[in-house]
Amino acid sequence: MRLTVVSLFPELIDALFHGGIVGRARARELIRVACINPRDFVCDVHRTVDDRPYGGGPGMVMKVEPLLAAIARGQRESPPGTPVILMSPQGRRFDQDLAHRFADLPGIILVAGRYEGIDERVLSVIDQELSIGDYVLSGGELAAMVVMDAVIRLLPGAVGDAQSCSQDSFSDGLLDCPHYTRPELHGVGDVPAVLRSGNHAAIRRWRLKQSLGRTWLRRPSLLAGRKLTPEQEDLLQEFIDNIDLDDPACG
Repeated sequence: MRLTVVSLFPELIDALFHGGIVGRARARELIRVACINPRDFVCDVHRTVDDRPYGGGPGMVMKVEPLLAAIARGQRESPPGTPVILMSPQGRRFDQDLAHRFADLPGIILVAGRYEGIDERVLSVIDQELSIGDYVLSGGELAAMVVMDAVIRLLPGAVGDAQSCSQDSFSDGLLDCPHYTRPELHGVGDVPAVLRSGNHAAIRRWRLKQSLGRTWLRRPSLLAGRKLTPEQEDLLQEFIDNIDLDDPACG
């Protein structure tokens, strides 16, 4: 997969690829990465990429010419079928379903804006606008890095144990279940007995019940309109019947 980021601060993007799953994916040549700086497409001594907004108002706006030139280079260097995606608070909310869709693509071009925004005419070459949440960042670089991290870990060979991705939160539309490791006993709490039982059927049911329960408690919107299987309905009801809403863990 070829990942291209159009950014005024390529050094920010570069930091993502020096460790962890993303770093290993690059070392294994599962991905190719390119950062294209719009400043490389301007000729004035100050390498100007922004200007005052027409109609007045605060801040500066990224100019259309250098952005279009940078995107055009990214398109020329990317395989066919590579979409151009603008990181924007006005875009569709990024989620795990989109991450899976992007992981099947030959490449992605992510455009990271700065200042008050970009010249609206750049949208003529944008295939999709994408948001990672309802808050304000200094620029689109961090948002682009979030998208790339989520997508790269889904590529075959990126994660050592492929089951890790299939069991992540949101992989099946639910939050993840609790996880424990050694020591078995500790002053702040013990590992649940079912996880130490060796009974794989009971462990599967416990994990599913906890996943459903956590989703019901913390993100009930994820269950809205979702058709549960009879087993899931029973497990969720068991969780609800036994939950202590005064427990701080339920917050």
